[in-house]
Amino acid sequence: MPKAIVLCATPRGWRHSVLTVEGGMVCGGLSDVPPDAGPEEARAAAAAMLVGLARGFHGVGVDVTWDPPKKPGSGPGGSLPEWPHGMAVNP
Repeated sequence: MPKAIVLCATPRGWRHSVLTVEGGMVCGGLSDVPPDAGPEEARAAAAAMLVGLARGFHGVGVDVTWDPPKKPGSGPGGSLPEWPHGMAVNP
């Protein structure tokens, strides 16, 4: 069951890491999102993916909410770019 997700824009496209409630992690790309798409499009695609996976594999509906974006340089080490992260999945 998905618990949280991190999205990262790369030159080759948007990547995701999904954390599960069981402690696992599933990583991959958002293949239906163009590499030059903005964060809102990537968030919408990632949310749709997680809603579909939760329903298809676990038979439950989930709500997807996103933390507000952080400013560039505000993360650990002071060098993180601005990108969507910290999504919570609420069954």
